[in-house]
This record gives sequence, C-alpha cells and structure tokens, in this order.
Amino acid sequence: MRRLRLADALLLFLALAAATTAAAAAAAAKAPAAPPPPNVTAEMVKGGCKAFADLIAASPDAASTYQSAVEGGLTVFCPSDDAVKAFLPRYKNLTADGKAELLLFHAVPVHYSLGSLKSNNGPMNTLATDGAAKNYNFTLQNQGDVVTIKTAASAGAPARVRSTALDKDPLAIYVIDAVVQPVELFKPAPAPAPAPAPAHAADAPKAAGKAARRPAPTVADAPGPDADDSAPVDQKKDAKKSAAAARTPCVRWWLAAALAAVAAASALA
Repeated sequence: MRRLRLADALLLFLALAAATTAAAAAAAAKAPAAPPPPNVTAEMVKGGCKAFADLIAASPDAASTYQSAVEGGLTVFCPSDDAVKAFLPRYKNLTADGKAELLLFHAVPVHYSLGSLKSNNGPMNTLATDGAAKNYNFTLQNQGDVVTIKTAASAGAPARVRSTALDKDPLAIYVIDAVVQPVELFKPAPAPAPAPAPAHAADAPKAAGKAARRPAPTVADAPGPDADDSAPVDQKKDAKKSAAAARTPCVRWWLAAALAAVAAASALA
C-alpha cells in the first residue's frame, strides 16, 4: 500500500510540474516581443537630414557606432541638407578617419528630450570623445528657447537648433543650421580684431615725434660778473684808496699853476 501511495504521489508531482511548465510557456508566447531599436539614419531622412544620413551610411565606422549606441540612448544634432551642402568641399578634404570623427561628433550618447536639453549648459561629450583624452567636446548654450552649439573652431554664429525631427526614448534627433567643427580637425577661429583707436589718440604719437625732432632752442651765454662784483670786499677798498691817491697830485699841480699865473699877472701890473 505504501508503494502504491508513493507511486501515486510521484505521478501527481510530475503531472503538476508538466502543467506548470506548459502554463509558463504559454504565457511567454503571449507576451509581446521587445521592439527593435529605431534605425537612426532612416529617422534622419524622415526629419529632413538626408544629406547627413547619406554621409553616415557611407562611413562603415560611423554607421555601426550610431546604430549600436541608440539602444543605450542617443541624441543626434543633425545638420540640415543646406548646411551639409555648404560644408561639403571642406568635408571632402578630410581623411576617412577624420570624416568618421566629424560624423560621430554630432551625437551625444544620452537621450535628451527637448525639455532636458534646454536645461543643460556647458561642455558635452560626443560619440567621438575619447574618455581618457576628453577630446571632441562641444559647448551647449541656452538662452530662453534658443539652443546653440559651438566650439573654438566655430566661425561666425554658433550652430542653432531649428527643429525637432524625433524625440522618443531612446532616440532624439534635432535639426541644426550648420555643421559643428571640432578643434581636433579644424583650426580655432581667429580672435576678432581690436577696435581702432580714436583719431586724437592716434595723432598723439605723431605730435610727440615731431616735438622730439624739433631742435632745442639756443641759450645765450649769461653776462659775466662786473669787475667790482668779482673782487673781494677788501680788494675793493684798496682799489678806491689807490684811485684817490692818484687823483691828489693832479689837484695840487693845478693849484700851483693857478697861483703862479696870478703872481705873474700882479708883477706885470
């Protein structure tokens, strides 16, 4: 009897296990399969970025990196067809690696909705960024509803987000009006020339130069000191005494001559 009971219990256990397995398989079959990740280049074409999508498709490295990154979240800043057309001559001068880096430079490995994009300011890493070197970054700036992207190589106005082609997790695509140029591939834009100096400030050095070239005025020799002023005081006194002594004999001689003339006149009378 015990053996029969054990056999019955074993059969019941196996039946329950089989039923559970079948139910789990049925439930799994009814569950919807996970949707495949979106095709990045196809979504670009739909959003008006066919020229940029064609460049990515022509670069095997860029195409595979874009598609593999979208599963973890991706934000693409896609230049418009007109922007790509204007930039194409410079793009053709790049090497194959340079072209791939430029294409990867226009995507960020994070999904940013339009709202979160407008709340961010500062440098951002891109698909081209080497984590160790921290290169291939651009600066995102927000002013109200205007979102711009710039680098040190950006000439003129920065690239501006014009429209949203797609914003559905895990992929966001924003159309921009210019190709963003990384400094790793293009020279930094020259600094603006300083404003010209005012006219009066510009003339000042010339006037100073003329004044420096003008000959110095001739200074006349100062008159020398008088003879009396040049001698010491005691020497001045001796000189006066000598002059007085020199005049005394002359006076006496004239007096004697006058007396002699009077005496002679008296004798004749």
